[in-house]
Amino acid sequence: MDLSGATLQLDSFEELATPLFDQLYNFAHWLTQNREEAEDLVQETYVKALKGFSSFQLGTNFRAWIYRILRNTFLTSRKGLKVTMTVPLYFDEDEDIPEATIERDTPETILFARSSQESLQKAIDELPVHFREILLLCEVEEMSYQEISETLSVPIGTVMSRLSRARQTLRNQLQPHSQQQAGPRIDRGTNYGL
Repeated sequence: MDLSGATLQLDSFEELATPLFDQLYNFAHWLTQNREEAEDLVQETYVKALKGFSSFQLGTNFRAWIYRILRNTFLTSRKGLKVTMTVPLYFDEDEDIPEATIERDTPETILFARSSQESLQKAIDELPVHFREILLLCEVEEMSYQEISETLSVPIGTVMSRLSRARQTLRNQLQPHSQQQAGPRIDRGTNYGL
């Protein structure tokens, strides 16, 4: 075995993979909805990617290649298992609470913003995995349709239709919430005894 070739390969992998760590972790966390599972998923992804790096063709899209490994690892780890949502018994009070960065924020505006953020997070969490992953790759990771297509191994048309359906599902889930917060709506032409 050529030791210098193995070292060159390890250096190339490290150079390509290291900058993507945070992005991969964020995507894994969105998919798993659990911090420890996301860490395990990213670690397993890196191990598989390093083992299979010899099959990667330099000059092609490494980002899409490693995201595909992460996604496939996630899907195979969940095969035959029912995905359940659990609520931790403990939480860090500083976690997931946006800090007021502008002094003109009032308790009401902070509460409204927090409520909206929680509603959006809940709606995203309730999306089926194939919609959630498309939405996250496009909106959070800012991948192009081509990169998403390569990552998920689906045609671009499928990417576009799933993204459209995911967005529509989110709109449908959030619309009743936003109307509820806006208060009761009075239809035109009714005076309701006034």
